[in-house]
Amino acid sequence: MADHSPTGPVELGAKMDYAEHDRTYAGFLRLAKYGSLFCLAVLLAMAFGFFAGGFFSGFVLFALIIAVGAFILR
Repeated sequence: MADHSPTGPVELGAKMDYAEHDRTYAGFLRLAKYGSLFCLAVLLAMAFGFFAGGFFSGFVLFALIIAVGAFILR
């Protein structure tokens, strides 16, 4: 039987752009952090607005959570 195992280098394609990989990963982490903050702020503000009885108070809490969270996460 013929042996068809590769004899050359494993990576034959183009060189990898590691700087672009790093920028993409950093963007993904930023999206995950701030997306999670936004979801948490929306849920807490909706619950607070429902139980406290007001749209304005929920919106103020949402803005406060976003501001404090963005300061902490940067």
